[in-house]
Amino acid sequence: MDATASREIKSPEVVSETPACLEANSEFHKSKKLGIYFIESDDRRTAFGGGYMGSGGATPVNIRGKPISNMSKTGGWIAAFFIFGNEMAERMAYFGLSVNMVAFMFYVMHRPFTSSANAVNNFLGISQASSVLGGFLADAYLGRYWTIAIFTTIYLAGLTGVTLCATMNILVPNQDQCDQFALLLGNCEPAKPWQMLYLYTVLYVTGFGAAGIRPCVSSFGADQFDETSRDYKAHLDRFFNFFYLSVTVGAIVAFTAIVYIQIKHGWGSAFGSLAIAMGLSNLVFFIGTPLYRHRLPGGSPLTRVAQVLVAAFRKRNVSFDSSEYIGLYELPGKRSAIKGSGKIAHTDDFRCLDKAALQLKEDGANSSPWRLCTVTQVEEVKILLKLVPVPACTILLSLILTEFLTLSVQQAYTLNTHMGKLKLPVTCMPVFPGLSIFLLLSLYYSVFVPISRRITGHPHGASQLQRVGIGLAVSILSVAWAGVFERYRRHYAIENGYEASFLTPMSDLSAYWLLIQYCLIGIAEVFCIVGLLEFLYEEAPDAMRSIGSAYAAVAGGLGCFAATILNSIVKSITGNAGERQQSWLSQNVNTGRFDYFYWLLTVLSVINFFAFLYAAHRYQYRSKQVIEKREQVSVQLSSK
Repeated sequence: MDATASREIKSPEVVSETPACLEANSEFHKSKKLGIYFIESDDRRTAFGGGYMGSGGATPVNIRGKPISNMSKTGGWIAAFFIFGNEMAERMAYFGLSVNMVAFMFYVMHRPFTSSANAVNNFLGISQASSVLGGFLADAYLGRYWTIAIFTTIYLAGLTGVTLCATMNILVPNQDQCDQFALLLGNCEPAKPWQMLYLYTVLYVTGFGAAGIRPCVSSFGADQFDETSRDYKAHLDRFFNFFYLSVTVGAIVAFTAIVYIQIKHGWGSAFGSLAIAMGLSNLVFFIGTPLYRHRLPGGSPLTRVAQVLVAAFRKRNVSFDSSEYIGLYELPGKRSAIKGSGKIAHTDDFRCLDKAALQLKEDGANSSPWRLCTVTQVEEVKILLKLVPVPACTILLSLILTEFLTLSVQQAYTLNTHMGKLKLPVTCMPVFPGLSIFLLLSLYYSVFVPISRRITGHPHGASQLQRVGIGLAVSILSVAWAGVFERYRRHYAIENGYEASFLTPMSDLSAYWLLIQYCLIGIAEVFCIVGLLEFLYEEAPDAMRSIGSAYAAVAGGLGCFAATILNSIVKSITGNAGERQQSWLSQNVNTGRFDYFYWLLTVLSVINFFAFLYAAHRYQYRSKQVIEKREQVSVQLSSK
């Protein structure tokens, strides 16, 4: 190999734990420290055109893909606020449908509470789990802006379809002679199969529309800030808090104004107002187009992941001490083989994947990327794998949030919702977690950060993973209290003759006891989700940040699906129709055992919390890894 075309860079000699996939070479790792040599070479013609330059690997461009000549006229907080509006409207629609659709299916479509709740859970799950598709399209081909633009239009189309269902009599069953007593007995005319098919179709189209919004809006907003700025970390921290504040405002409007519109003007006006809000937010988003900073899509991330796995598998039997071993392949200088990404330093995790970048003499100058990958490409896959345990530990929090949206509404129907002379509708009750989130975010920098900074010494009060841990811990308190109060509520209902009247409020028992669990879960959500979003954005590879953000949405979606599965399991195990044995999740909340169910969630939450502590303890931030590498290199150079 020509001396001018390549140069050797010796990495720090460090010992790391050998994964199971390298057990075949474990004797070599035990007997000798692995001295890895990086070969930076132009010899191989890559499929990416020879490499890409960029500060941090993510140089901002305009909507035409050209470098921005005057950065002061784009990005920043002004551009971010145009993006906030889109997320606010999406979440307003999301929560507006989630809290109203159960009641709509029960009272208008004449579906049982159980099947209605499961249908809504599936809607919530699809709207979040499909975020992987949106993140993939954004990172691979479309970019975040165009992905948001396309999917927000799909979202609007779905909301319009839901509005038509609520306004056209032909799309709903006959409502004649269907009073509350008939509903309780199940004597109302059920919806025809094609009517339910239409409703499910437009509902799931709406959920699918969220696929391109959920993973991209937070990342696109964070893209508006200059990574080279000295205040970048502070701006990013505040951005994610304001971002979730906009989410909360959307939820509060959904739980108050939309519910009010539904009561005063009907279902069509309620769902129509959601569609109008979404349309206006789309207009605002497009108006801000000249101000946005964009990141170039880096090509298919799934292809790059597949190339690493295939290349590592093909060289699985090659030893690091082989005489054919030249080094780990990487492009020279600051260039990266991945568009929209900077180089990523080599780490000692998942050594089995390093074999994808293992350059052998037989590889030659024009080796296929399915046989030889760059170190940066390998490190991308490593990062994606290392990130998985953290969002996975938030699935249970999403499950609890989903259960609260449906089960607590059933509880509230049996309680007195008067606040003085004001009577709040039952469907307004979920507004209180939003209010607690709004209050917490408003006081976050003035109260929480100064106090926690004295305790932890962290400049932002707590690290991202610490905030996620705080959220998970508070969620345990929330669901435990829910079990305690439900036990008292059920006992009170039976003692006072309300056992069969599960839609009749008990005048002497206030619904505002539910505020404790609502406020606690709101606090848990803001700590956990905001910390998780910031963690995933900063830790994800440059060219995979939308997929990184999609991790959070996927965890939320899996939580919704898990809620449906858990509900089905609990009903099948605890209920027996033949013996007239009510399940824990009986439609009649007074004869069911919601308290047992909440305590089951408490036990699962405690187990999940300890799993998170283990994962967080093992995780090492990318910035810390870079610092340690530099220190090791400086030690090596000084020793020479």
